[in-house]
Amino acid sequence: MNRLRTRHLLQGAACLALTGCGHASNIDIIGSFFPVWMLCVAIAVPLTFIVHKLLVRFDLENDVGPLALFYPCTVLLFTSLLWLIFFR
Repeated sequence: MNRLRTRHLLQGAACLALTGCGHASNIDIIGSFFPVWMLCVAIAVPLTFIVHKLLVRFDLENDVGPLALFYPCTVLLFTSLLWLIFFR
């Protein structure tokens, strides 16, 4: 009896957790549907290059910490901000 109740609770929790998967946010670009996050990443990468150029120009690149961690986090930051501003 206890196993059955646990199973039903897990199934109910899974149903509640998966309700957000019902709608995929897509955008129509020239007749093809692309996920919105791909568009946000495509915009975030050039923005990160601009940040890189500004840091090099003002000689601040050495002050930001490990670059292998800083630039991917910058791409993630821009991607999240673009998604929040334009698509949420």
